[in-house]
Amino acid sequence: MQVLDWVVLFIYFIMLLSIGLWAYFRVKDSADFYTAGGKLPWWLSGISHHVSGYSGAVFVAYAGIAYTHGFTLYVWWAFTVAIATMIAAFYIAPRWSRLRIYSGIQSPTEYLLTRYNLTTQQLIAWTGAIIKVFDTGGKLAAIAVLLNVFSGTSITVGILLVGSVSLVYITIGGLWADVWNDFAQFIVQLLAGITMMVMIIIKLDDGLEGLISMWDKLPEGNSAFFNSPYTVFFALVMLVINFFSYSGGTWNLATRFISSSSGTTARKAAVLSSLLYFIWPLILLYPMFASPLFFENLADPTLSYGKMVIDFLPKGLVGLVLASLFANTLSMTASDSNTVSAVISRDILPNLFPKIRSFSNSQNLKLARITTLCFTSLTIVTALNAGYFGGVFGLIISWFAALLGPISIPMILGLLPAFAKSDGKIAVISIIGGLMGFIVLKLFPFDSLAVQVGGPTIIALILYIGLGLLNKREVSPVVKDLHLNLEKNSSN
Repeated sequence: MQVLDWVVLFIYFIMLLSIGLWAYFRVKDSADFYTAGGKLPWWLSGISHHVSGYSGAVFVAYAGIAYTHGFTLYVWWAFTVAIATMIAAFYIAPRWSRLRIYSGIQSPTEYLLTRYNLTTQQLIAWTGAIIKVFDTGGKLAAIAVLLNVFSGTSITVGILLVGSVSLVYITIGGLWADVWNDFAQFIVQLLAGITMMVMIIIKLDDGLEGLISMWDKLPEGNSAFFNSPYTVFFALVMLVINFFSYSGGTWNLATRFISSSSGTTARKAAVLSSLLYFIWPLILLYPMFASPLFFENLADPTLSYGKMVIDFLPKGLVGLVLASLFANTLSMTASDSNTVSAVISRDILPNLFPKIRSFSNSQNLKLARITTLCFTSLTIVTALNAGYFGGVFGLIISWFAALLGPISIPMILGLLPAFAKSDGKIAVISIIGGLMGFIVLKLFPFDSLAVQVGGPTIIALILYIGLGLLNKREVSPVVKDLHLNLEKNSSN
C-alpha cells in the first residue's frame, strides 16, 4: 500500500467515527440504542440488512471457491439468500416489526419468554451470546489478516485498529450509527466493486464481449450452475439454512426488521435486500470468477482476490478496496455487538439481577452502552488470542455455524401460528437434537457436503415440526394472543 492508499483508509475510519458521534445525539434511551426507536426507513433497513449479511470472508474463503469451482458460488450462496430473503419478506419480516409494536421488544430473543418459557429463552440467549464472542472475534482476526496481506501491518495492530474503531462508534451511537455506517459502507463497496469489475474487463482485452466470452476460457465446470461438491442438493440445503438465518435467526438481521416502523416497512426492506442479493453479487464476484485466467494453479486460491487487487489497481484504489473489505466485516461485527448486547442486557442480566427490571430510561441506556463496550472488548481480546485457540478456535466457529439452524428454528417458526403446538419443551429437544446430530456427523462423517453442513438443521427442523404435530396439549391463551396480534393488520 502507498501513502494515498493509507489516506483513503484513514478518511474511511474518520467517516465511521463521525457517523457514530452524530448518532450519539439521536440516542435518548435503550429503545433508540437497540431499535432506533422503531423509526428505520425501509430503504435504510434494507441496505443495512444486505450489507450486514456477509463479511470480509467473501473476499477470502469465497474467493477461493470462485477460483476453484466458479459460478456455482453465486447459485448456492447469493441466489439462495435472495430467494430465502424474499420468502421472509412476506411471511416473517412483518411479524418482527409487529412484535416490537405489540410487546415492546428490543432484542430478538426477548419474545421467547412469552412464546415458550424461561428455560428455552435462556438456552437460546446464553448459547448464542457465548458462541458469538468467538464468531465475532474470528471475524476481527480475519480482517486483520487481510490488512496484513495488503500492508504488512502486524495482525495485533490490525485487530486493535479495527476493533477500536468498531468499539467506539457502536458504543456511542448504537443502531443508528450501525445502519448509517452500513449505508456508507455500501457506497464504498459499490465504488470498489464496480472499479474492480471494470479493471478486469479492461485486462481481458475483449471489451464488453469479455463478460460473456470469459466463461469459455475458464476451467471445465467453472461456468456450470452446479459443480461438485456444490450440488443441487447442497443448494437446497443452503436455501433452508439461509431462510432461517436471513429471516432473523442471525440476530443482527432480525434487528433490521424489529426496528422498522411497521410490517409494511419491514416487508419492503426485506424485498430490497433480496433484490440486492440477486443483482449485486454478480458484479462483486465477477473478478473472482475471472481469477483463474490471470493466475494459474495458485497454491492458495483464497489469495486470488488479494493478488488481483495488488496487481491490477492503481495507487489510491487499493485503499478503496481495502476499505470495502473493512466495510463488510465491520458491518457484521458492529451489528453483532449491538444485537448481542441487547440480548445480554434485556434477557440475560435481568434474570441474574432482578433489580435491573426497575431501571429508569437513563439507567437502561447506560447499561446498554456498558454491555456493548464489554462485549466488543471481549471479542477484541478473543481475536488477539486467536493463535492460542488453535484448532479449538476453528472448532468453536464451526460449532456456531452448526448451531445457527437449531437455535434459529424455534425463533423463526415460533412467530407463525401454524407451529403453535411446538412448545418450549419441544423447542429445547429440537435444539439438543440438532447439536447431537452435529456431533454424530463429526464422529461419523458423510461424503456428502450437503449432509455435513445441513444435517444439524434438518434434524432440528424435523424434531420441531414432527413433535409439534404429535403434541396433544392445547395451545396456551398467551401464545394464541401473541399470534393473533402478529396476524392483525397484515397489510401494515
